[in-house]
Amino acid sequence: QLQLVESGGGLVQPGGSLRLSCAAPGFTLDNYAIGWFRQAPGKEHEGVSCISSSGGRTYYYDSVKGRFTISRDNAKKTVYLQMNSLKPEDAAIYYCAAEAAGPEWNVCLRHEYRIWGQGTQVTVSD
Repeated sequence: QLQLVESGGGLVQPGGSLRLSCAAPGFTLDNYAIGWFRQAPGKEHEGVSCISSSGGRTYYYDSVKGRFTISRDNAKKTVYLQMNSLKPEDAAIYYCAAEAAGPEWNVCLRHEYRIWGQGTQVTVSD
């Protein structure tokens, strides 16, 4: 069964860091591009970052560029999102999503991804 499991969310102070993980226990991630998206209460879904199946291409939305880093370890079937210099506006439920794709495909649009996790909550507050 194709399933994604996010973890690593929590409460952090502004300026702090968190590392989110997206695990795929039931399938091989090698041929899947992975995206991170988020949704804050009362707001639309927002793109965060995406990585191609090879790991050779990454994309960051402007709101997180320079602060977040996406990476993957296909052997561990896990994709990571390192989040530094967190701001209150980063608070949201973070979802990872997967889409079967070629090694360099890196379209970072929510509607392009068909396999989704349940999300992990990130709270940024004093």
